[in-house]
Amino acid sequence: MKKRKPIVAIVGRPNVGKSTLFNALAGERISIVKDTPGVTRDRIYADCSWLDREFTLIDTGGIEPDSKDVILSQMREQAQIAIDLADVILFMVDVKQGLVDADDKVCNMLRRSRKPVLLVVNKVDNYQKMLPDVYEFYNLGIGEPYPVSSANKQGLGDLLDEVIAHFPENTGEEEDEEAVRIAIVGKPNVGKSSIINRLIGENRVIVSDIAGTTRDAIDTKVRHNGQDYIFIDTAGLRRSSKIKEDLEYYMKLRAVGAVERADITLLVIDASEGITEQDAKIAGIAHDEGKPVIVVVNKWDLVEKDNHTVKEFTDKIRSTLSFLSYAEIVFISAQTGQRLGRLYDEIDLVWQNMNLRIQTGVLNEIINEACVMVQPPSDKGKMLKIYYSTQAGVKPPMFVLFVNDKELMHFSYLRYLENQIREAFGFKGTPIRFTVRERGEKNN
Repeated sequence: MKKRKPIVAIVGRPNVGKSTLFNALAGERISIVKDTPGVTRDRIYADCSWLDREFTLIDTGGIEPDSKDVILSQMREQAQIAIDLADVILFMVDVKQGLVDADDKVCNMLRRSRKPVLLVVNKVDNYQKMLPDVYEFYNLGIGEPYPVSSANKQGLGDLLDEVIAHFPENTGEEEDEEAVRIAIVGKPNVGKSSIINRLIGENRVIVSDIAGTTRDAIDTKVRHNGQDYIFIDTAGLRRSSKIKEDLEYYMKLRAVGAVERADITLLVIDASEGITEQDAKIAGIAHDEGKPVIVVVNKWDLVEKDNHTVKEFTDKIRSTLSFLSYAEIVFISAQTGQRLGRLYDEIDLVWQNMNLRIQTGVLNEIINEACVMVQPPSDKGKMLKIYYSTQAGVKPPMFVLFVNDKELMHFSYLRYLENQIREAFGFKGTPIRFTVRERGEKNN
């Protein structure tokens, strides 16, 4: 059975310490900043592990509005996202502020969700002194409070023990290993649900012209030409989210949940709007997760065209999504059905390439030829030597290069080697990952 990582979501009022907890649990990973344009820099999710159990942590922090009414509505939004996405919900409160009305109202929502909810009482810097204040939160009726200090990293071990105890035994959820799982992501109202309706041939997903009418993430299984596909439609955004930054934040959170569970990501963009920065940020999530991306340009029937339209549109996508140079691009219309059949062909091609394995001997021939054509980098008279290379895995394809000195491997030369491998073997549509090791270095 194929397994996915459980998702743990942090929910709570502004200033209770959600981001501090997120950073404490995410550890060093949080400081990783990519310089690639369009790749998300604000880390709203992170891959974590505790006692050999891996999980994805999401921070539902978002914007901190000043009106109390807006705060409550935003907290409800956060809670709903957590309910939709998470296997375990961390409901965070502040021992110094005490129990407030907004905590109680959101707690009622979480209690009804039937998801495991752990009550995290933050800022307990002095356990003995503050214990009576912690007891107050028993009044929420959501179970035992877990006192922690995110800033001092105290109490996190006990909390994490309880978190992993609530993980499903088999996170594979009886998923079919043979089925290709496809996340359909994109801004509201770009036609994600319409595309699924066309592909499955029936109107199972509610479609409306109001952005955000797809309320929940919906999995739809389809059999086409003897192959099973599972389409994961990302939940739409609630119309109560008025602030543009909030919309973008919640949209990315939903995309994280879908991309994590998928093999391939379809990024749907609106041809009448063109490629946007928001699209690039969603694409960055799939890229960070090492998932193949197919860019689906929908509503192509609405665009006035001449002989240069497709090339100009493609160039703009390539420029905005420069970090997705490997992505395939398909122009379709869900409304008319134009080129919809090509989507299955592209999905099959990408699935085949992300599972492609290269024989070690052939791979080393290509790497050696590449080194002869373009001399490896050197520093102070010492030249990079690549002794050996091998493929370590698939989905996405991963290669290990054994070298004399890792410091000599420049990013530009690694990109050159990637291009040579792609030229030799294809790998269209899928990212490729490299690990550079020195001889005798152990696998971490």
